[in-house]
Amino acid sequence: MTRSPRRVASLLPSATEIVYALGLGDELVAVTHECDYPPDATRHARVTRSLLDNNILSAEIDRAVRDGIRDKHTIYELDAAQLIELAPDVVLTQSLCDVCAVARDAVEDAVCTMPAEARVVSLDPHTIDEVLESILIAGDALGVAERAAEVVDGLRARMVTVRAAVADAPRPRVLAVEWLEPIFRGGHWVSEQVAIAGGQDGLGRAGEPSSVVSWAEVLAYAPEVIVLMPCGFDGAEAARRVGELSRRTGWSELPAVRDEHVYAVNGSAYFSRPGPRLIDGIEVLAAVLHPDGAIMPAGASEVLRLANTGFETFTQ
Repeated sequence: MTRSPRRVASLLPSATEIVYALGLGDELVAVTHECDYPPDATRHARVTRSLLDNNILSAEIDRAVRDGIRDKHTIYELDAAQLIELAPDVVLTQSLCDVCAVARDAVEDAVCTMPAEARVVSLDPHTIDEVLESILIAGDALGVAERAAEVVDGLRARMVTVRAAVADAPRPRVLAVEWLEPIFRGGHWVSEQVAIAGGQDGLGRAGEPSSVVSWAEVLAYAPEVIVLMPCGFDGAEAARRVGELSRRTGWSELPAVRDEHVYAVNGSAYFSRPGPRLIDGIEVLAAVLHPDGAIMPAGASEVLRLANTGFETFTQ
């Protein structure tokens, strides 16, 4: 029996990537202003916009985010009228992070006013296993459960390959930086990504939200590898902002800095969004941590390494 096509609204970049991974890109009728992968996603109507200016210092962005959450305002705006007009029958959203997407309450308010009420599916993973489970949840909601299982099996197989490739390699101390000022340690699935890639994230908090870590803790930890992956930025922007870290006392004495093992990566693509490309992120980390033992993934071409003269393209 042929499955009837659906009208899908994705209010998460990661959900948009999942929809495409399931082969349903043509069924999307609405996405967010941040949905940029695959490139075809940009052709769909955008029903959100950011209320933040990303061209300011990291500390100022952090302050604006904190003020918005404290005042119970979102930092994103939903065009509810446009969403209602597009009449989706499935809306993919989340309630995991106030910084990552429009508030679920705003989505439900819009859905309740639709002539034919849409089904709201919330994807709220905290770990890699839960990310993979969210792909299965989306597949079930969109009527392609078998295809979703195939996608998940393929992602799990890639993780097995990475684990085998780094099994006997040393495990350097890694600092995953999800924000630069203040410094946010790796949260949720990032510590798992580091571990699977053959490193140890001693300051991270697996399965928990990313949180502030003090500079004194960083100095005491003495990371051997530092990976800049600020949420919302690509590698080039992360590299441009490295001064927000490097001006701190003791920076040049850190083992990672002395040995030029500081890297800027595309946080948005491979670490912030709980979708299929988290596995690409694991492969990128494996290539960075163990350049002699891991296959160079496509995403590694976006990695920048801090050398004495500044950032340069990473090569194995």
